[in-house]
Amino acid sequence: MADGDYERGRTREIGAIAAELRRLSAARRPPVFVLNGWAASPHAWDLCRFRRTRLFSYVDQLDGLPEKALANEERCILVGWSMGGSAALRLAARWPEKIAGLVLVAATPRMMEEKETGWRGMSPRRLEALRYGLVMTRGEGFFGVPEGKPNPYLADEPANLERGLSYLLETDVRSVLEQAVFDAPPVHVFQSEHDGIVRPENAAWLKTVFPQAAVTMVPGTEHALPIFIPEKIDDAVDACLAVAQKG
Repeated sequence: MADGDYERGRTREIGAIAAELRRLSAARRPPVFVLNGWAASPHAWDLCRFRRTRLFSYVDQLDGLPEKALANEERCILVGWSMGGSAALRLAARWPEKIAGLVLVAATPRMMEEKETGWRGMSPRRLEALRYGLVMTRGEGFFGVPEGKPNPYLADEPANLERGLSYLLETDVRSVLEQAVFDAPPVHVFQSEHDGIVRPENAAWLKTVFPQAAVTMVPGTEHALPIFIPEKIDDAVDACLAVAQKG
């Protein structure tokens, strides 16, 4: 055999091995489901570079589409912001064995405050401000979105907004989360120190449910963390994928 033929054969062999390794790596990579916030635009995630498998709007969540998708998966990484964070927690409590990683961005198991228990959440007055602010401005500049950043908010049809508001008012997944048994998946919690919607105390509560969680308190920002700290969210998703692919 001529040297050139040997080298070409070796090159093809190495290429085939590399392709097989890529295939096996992709097979081990769990899907990444992103759950968006109430009245949120998909542009909220424009600055994040991580590869998402699917983005579920808040209407998708109200219609139960994430449950249907997760039921068909062996494992999954969930990335949830605001109302989507609440949905991610609900999914994790229902299928703890399927969770390969959680990235919780301004997430809470209970959105509304409870004066009788001391739970720090959003006041009814703040919720009304959300309702009118989004309808009047369709999210443009709402919550002080910096110039040059994508608008993470996009008002929706009144019927959808009302369904979402009912979810925010009623949902409480604290007890089911406390009862769920997790196999210590990687968890990353991001919380703004100045969030008027999801209070900083929520991050401390999540740490009690997920002792392994890496908690990042973000100074000087409001609620729309996907446009303020996209690189940190990217790193968290990459870290979850790295752990999942090792397993």
